[in-house]
Amino acid sequence: MTVTHRHQSLTHRARPVGTRPVPTPPTARVGRVRAGRPDDGTWRAGDPVGEREFLDIGTIRLERAGVLPQVRVAYETWGTLAPGADNVVLVEHALTGDSHVVGPQGPGHPTPGWWEGLVGPGRALDTNRWFVICANVLGGCQGTTGPVSPAPDGRYWAARFPYVTIRDQVQVEQALLRGLGIRRVAAVIGGSMGGMRAIEWAVMGGDLVERAIVLASTAHATADQIAWAQPQLLAIRSDVDFAGGDYYDTGRTPENGLGIARRIAHITYRTETELNGRFGRDAQSGEDPLRPAARGRFAVEGYLDHHASKLTGRFDANSYLVLTEAMNSHDVGRDRGGLAEALRGVAADCTIASVDTDRLYPPPLSDEMARLLPNATRESVTSVHGHDGFLIETDQVAGIVRRALGRPVG
Repeated sequence: MTVTHRHQSLTHRARPVGTRPVPTPPTARVGRVRAGRPDDGTWRAGDPVGEREFLDIGTIRLERAGVLPQVRVAYETWGTLAPGADNVVLVEHALTGDSHVVGPQGPGHPTPGWWEGLVGPGRALDTNRWFVICANVLGGCQGTTGPVSPAPDGRYWAARFPYVTIRDQVQVEQALLRGLGIRRVAAVIGGSMGGMRAIEWAVMGGDLVERAIVLASTAHATADQIAWAQPQLLAIRSDVDFAGGDYYDTGRTPENGLGIARRIAHITYRTETELNGRFGRDAQSGEDPLRPAARGRFAVEGYLDHHASKLTGRFDANSYLVLTEAMNSHDVGRDRGGLAEALRGVAADCTIASVDTDRLYPPPLSDEMARLLPNATRESVTSVHGHDGFLIETDQVAGIVRRALGRPVG
């Protein structure tokens, strides 16, 4: 394995919070890999690295699709690694997140941290005590190998990128930690797609995982969740600019299809109560939705348009497809004797938290998970915001995390 950052020893992992590493950028490829690139907010070789560091883990064997060579993982860290490497907390990001859990927007980071307020000195993930790691997921578009990465032939993976599962993504994260000299994690924490990886970590990791904190997630993708995903996938693939997934050299991106996918998804992330309360039947400012010609928008339509525009400026459509299909694959019981048998063998202390108004991953899925785990604490977040409550209700989430990390294990 090859480490690509400032230093080639453990000392780089002991940098205090707030210091900025100066990692060596991965070598930029030339020719077709950089040709015709639109400004889509994705990270590509040669871009500013920001706070990222990199580890090359080599070839991985995928659960269902052969092997994937030359895998590189982008990750960020906060805090100081203890001499015994026993204070590690792994944070798992959701579908359109990345390794930038906290920190400002800037060169290399198209958006500020997605979980501000949770990581830092004195916070729930107290970096005076914990060494916090977050990696961009396999198949993502912010530095870890994915469709927008160069394949061994120097061209983008694009439509050739293989099908990956949640288990494949966890396997890559396990290889990352081994490469960093870490054999055990004090906790793995994630929400939504990150929660899928957190519970999969608990199943795959055996006694190497002390705690798992699963927020607004599930142990298996349901038919309802897969059904909501299908029109999102079709919207992207039906966009004329998708070009069968090989759009990187065209100078265009399937932003219309990705924007529609985001609109569909965002409705599932929020609640009927919130949308009705915030927008009602109000018109978008300065527009008339009842005008027969050149019809304006309702305010809620403008809201969805805004979120679509935000995503298309920072995320790759191929990655959206790869990660959504990985979420559809999620089932910790697959080839393990079923859900009950798989969860029965989990050694970790588990905290299972739902959002009371979540209509995408409703509380009964968390009830099921907690009931089947040998050692589980059931928690709940109260929020009008629905699924996104795990990102918005920071104080409540911080309390859940503090309680989980404060419980003795072993």
